[in-house]
Amino acid sequence: QVQLVQSGGGLVQPGGSLTLSCGFSGATFTSYAMGWYRQAPGKERELVAMLTPGELTKVRDSLKGRFSISRGDAENSIVLQMNNLEPGDTAVYYCKLQDGRTWAEYWGNGTLVTVSS
Repeated sequence: QVQLVQSGGGLVQPGGSLTLSCGFSGATFTSYAMGWYRQAPGKERELVAMLTPGELTKVRDSLKGRFSISRGDAENSIVLQMNNLEPGDTAVYYCKLQDGRTWAEYWGNGTLVTVSS
């Protein structure tokens, strides 16, 4: 059973930084993509950043320059670095894993990021 575990998040002042981490266990994949989505109150879930099986990174255009995604130090993990945070970044952030062969999707439980003074 695939399990995604998220860590990080919390309350930060505008202009601050946060780091989110996500790791998975319970399965081995030939290839996979991992990334982050977010959902603000009253809005649809949107892609934040993704790391593809080919180690290519994709960051939402509006977040480029502030957000970055990379492999974590731990095996099967990724890190989302968020800098110069704005109140509009307030949302629940979800980690997603997608099997590169079957396209099956797995989601983390979400972690709340609140940007407020």
